[in-house]
Amino acid sequence: MLWQFCLPLFGSIIFQQLYNIADSLVAGKFVGENALAAVGNSYEITLIFIAFAFGCNIGCSVIVSTYYGARRYKDVKTAVSTAMIASGVLCAALMLPGLVLCGRLLRLIRTPEAVFADSRLYLRIYILGLPFVFFYNIATGIFSALGDSRTPFLFLAASSSANILMDIWFVAGFGMGVAGVAWATFLCQGVSCILAVFFVLRRLFSIEQGGWGPLFSWKICGRIAKVAVPSILQQSFISVGNILIQSVINGFGPGVMAGYSAAIKLNNLVITSFTTLGNGISNYTAQNIGAGKSERIAAGFKAGLKMVWLISLPLVVLYLAAGKYLLLFFMKEPSAEAMHAGLLFLRIVSPFYFVVSAKLVADGILRGASMMNRFMAATFTDLILRVVLAFLLSKTSLGATGIWCAWPIGWTVATGMSLLFYRRESWGKSANAA
Repeated sequence: MLWQFCLPLFGSIIFQQLYNIADSLVAGKFVGENALAAVGNSYEITLIFIAFAFGCNIGCSVIVSTYYGARRYKDVKTAVSTAMIASGVLCAALMLPGLVLCGRLLRLIRTPEAVFADSRLYLRIYILGLPFVFFYNIATGIFSALGDSRTPFLFLAASSSANILMDIWFVAGFGMGVAGVAWATFLCQGVSCILAVFFVLRRLFSIEQGGWGPLFSWKICGRIAKVAVPSILQQSFISVGNILIQSVINGFGPGVMAGYSAAIKLNNLVITSFTTLGNGISNYTAQNIGAGKSERIAAGFKAGLKMVWLISLPLVVLYLAAGKYLLLFFMKEPSAEAMHAGLLFLRIVSPFYFVVSAKLVADGILRGASMMNRFMAATFTDLILRVVLAFLLSKTSLGATGIWCAWPIGWTVATGMSLLFYRRESWGKSANAA
């Protein structure tokens, strides 16, 4: 059952990642290495905004899952409308400073002048599309909470495939450069968002039991915030950490930036996939706690662990054996420096997917059980270690290689913490109390 639910989620995140992968691929192939560096550089800042959308997604999803598992359908409907209203306000509050300060943020991370204008242009267009990002995330969180991961997968598969074609059309056909890939993403995300929100509202109206409560509840908003805020803080701090790491990488020049930009897309495809599967396990955990069946959580952990390790094995082999050819998808006639940086990153980091995937499964259960303090402790340990080590090791004879080594160390320590927190709970007895 968990496999049937999580596999469409895995497919969804692959197509979600294709949005940015397509942007980088088309920019690198049809415009050049500097365009690839510009898109990758801007992407690190967009992750801050994605962190807020992700937090709203998981907060809404966990609370709706709990109400749905307990058959409190009136509260389900109020929780959905409350999440949408609160997320809309939050999105509006982020857009204005984002548009005004994007240039300063790019200066702050030492963006080279050669890629600054394209980075700023891409970032501004992305921020204009933030409402689509927020409401799409809320809609997919609701679908997952109701036990339906297939419907958003179908929407996203169609729009992501269209995005690739539009990227090529706007860039190769119209010669729009970096602006072309940004506007293509804007339009395709808009279509998927509108479809997802329409169908999730239709699904809610089809639930006749329980009637309708108020459109907004401060009490339910508080419950959503209890889960969402730590998730936002977690993702935001990770994004800030990644920006700090990006600032160190930028000091090594456009070649290393381009190699890292290509490699990090491949890495993020894997990590975000595991994170999304962890979100599915959060919903599974919350529904079982709401239904008073917390003894099923341990079985869910074992199934989740098998799932992520089965996914890790072919990906690690692929990245180690064919990393050069995968990087070439993003770069047209790459410099030796760019190719070396990208390959070295993949070779150092990818074997540790088996480690970090176990952390994200355990994190999914901790988050679904609202054990946010433990969840955040492990996550921040990973982040702090990676940032500090990136700064320190980059100053040694290792240079940029030292930055790549920070990933495995942070992941290993934080995974040990997450597994320890999970093991300390007797889920069949105490999860309901949590």
